[in-house]
Amino acid sequence: MVELTDRQIKLLKAVIEEYIETAEPVGSQTLDKKYNLGVSPATIRNEMVALTKNGFLKQPHTSAGRVPTPMALKFYIQNLMQQKEMSVTDEVSVKQKIWDYRQKTDKLLREATKALADKTHTLAISTTNTGDVYFAGMANLLDMLEFYDMIATKNLLLILDESDFWWSIFGKDVGEAPFHVIFGDDLKQQFLANCGMVYANVHTPKIECAIGIVGPARLNFPYVIPIVSYFGHLIGDIAGEW
Repeated sequence: MVELTDRQIKLLKAVIEEYIETAEPVGSQTLDKKYNLGVSPATIRNEMVALTKNGFLKQPHTSAGRVPTPMALKFYIQNLMQQKEMSVTDEVSVKQKIWDYRQKTDKLLREATKALADKTHTLAISTTNTGDVYFAGMANLLDMLEFYDMIATKNLLLILDESDFWWSIFGKDVGEAPFHVIFGDDLKQQFLANCGMVYANVHTPKIECAIGIVGPARLNFPYVIPIVSYFGHLIGDIAGEW
């Protein structure tokens, strides 16, 4: 990966956070007015051109602004993002919602998926290596501009109950990290091109499972990543009693 200057990193962070907030391509004028970058509009434009050439930004055909690429979003998550940790109150609330189902694998995953969708306002999915898949929050997609494309949304909804498909994505052996992020571009699936996914793997003596969310590529990562991580950790703790 190309090494970025401090100024380019600051600019890229501003572009990403503006795009996450607005879902609109970001132009140099917006950055100049809204963010204290300490450089002229001309310099901002030049740096955006450089970031585009190096694969961190792309320019939609219908806009003068630019949007971050999956490479830029991964760089942001790994190097720039500050996670907004869940409060103890929220953690206790989530645990109370699913604790009564701790001895029932099916019911636990079903209720955890519902709770994750409610908490993140996204589409939540959990799946197991035994062929089960649970999903909740389909209506949340309608609040996201990226899913106003009815064809892409329909194709996504059509595969929701295909457990093999989701296990092939979420069930990969990706180590013990508390969370994993992938983008539709990584999957070579056209109808997922604008999607982002965050998920956590759970290894238990009884089954292997994963729980995560699907939304636009501009997911509010600082907010949703700690939540997904907590759900994965909580299910793992509960699974110790299975």
